[in-house]
Amino acid sequence: MQEKQWIWQDDKYPDFKFDRNALSILLCKVSREDGKLEGILDSFHQKELESLLLESTAQEIVESSQIEGEILQKESVRSSILKRLQTLDDPQDHSTDKSDGLVEMFMDSSTNHNILTNERLFGWHNTLFPSGYSGLHKINVASYRKEDISVVSQKNGREKIHYTAPPPHVLLNEMNRFLEYVNNAQENPYIKAAVVHLWFLTIHPFDDGNGRIARAITNYILSKELAYKQNYYSISNAIAKDKNSYYDILEHTQKLLYNKELTINSWIEWHTNMIKYAIESSLKQVKTVLQKSLFWERAREYSLNQREIKILNKLLDAGENGFEGGLNSKKYLSITKTSLATAKRDIKDLLEKDLIEKIEGSSGRNTRYKLQLKG
Repeated sequence: MQEKQWIWQDDKYPDFKFDRNALSILLCKVSREDGKLEGILDSFHQKELESLLLESTAQEIVESSQIEGEILQKESVRSSILKRLQTLDDPQDHSTDKSDGLVEMFMDSSTNHNILTNERLFGWHNTLFPSGYSGLHKINVASYRKEDISVVSQKNGREKIHYTAPPPHVLLNEMNRFLEYVNNAQENPYIKAAVVHLWFLTIHPFDDGNGRIARAITNYILSKELAYKQNYYSISNAIAKDKNSYYDILEHTQKLLYNKELTINSWIEWHTNMIKYAIESSLKQVKTVLQKSLFWERAREYSLNQREIKILNKLLDAGENGFEGGLNSKKYLSITKTSLATAKRDIKDLLEKDLIEKIEGSSGRNTRYKLQLKG
């Protein structure tokens, strides 16, 4: 008889064990940060909320794909979000069918609190692979896999199996049991989000796209259980910054060699810390959005040309630290595709309007500029 290697092969599965008392302080901390973010957002105007939603949604979609090795153009994703919102201007539409589909999946997971079903998951899967291909490989789209699957890496020409998922013939039963928990279990929202993320990745029901859909389900759980109208933070961005730990803790949680008792406290703690980090990052982004709003409220009294508006937006998007080394004439002409003389004239105009200021210690040919945020 073959030795059992994975948690799904254990008789106790999926009876995951965890100690709520050991998690209580962390759960209180993340709940407090979440409440802080919600309180600030309640004071936002609709335009500011949409600006924050645009950034956090684009970040989530781009980073979730990047974790799986797929690079998306942020401009395409932003255009698809703007198209979906129908309220913010998009002078140049860079959207694609792919980016439209990904935005549709994210928005559905964020705002549609109806029960999660197999058919709804099939719809999400179809948005990931509208052509029916993953790279050059034809895959089953909008249906569960028909073949065995393993998570494999190669190093120095040697293959390493990190995980082998349950066989195809048990998938529908496994998914029905999983969806029963998703739709009906009464549990702390952060614990529940961690459990469903792990459980879905353990079932690994699709040929490809399991990671992205697991994170969409996590987003769905948090949005539904915490009654969000929209989700204004990006879990995938937090995970992407600690991707190696993500894969390491998954492997240690899913392997019976390391986890004979199906204890998932370490996974829940790691996952909740990712949510906390994502909320804290959003709080920083909130500061940037408010900064932009106050800046443009002041700048509106001046007549600015399109080059100046573009540069000011670029500086605002760069955040507190601005461009590396600051703005100079060469960077100005490179971004605006203008002449050096025009760049210098525009910079002089922005200085006179107190919209930018010289960086202390820079002078002559090395003069650098930053935003004047205090007015």
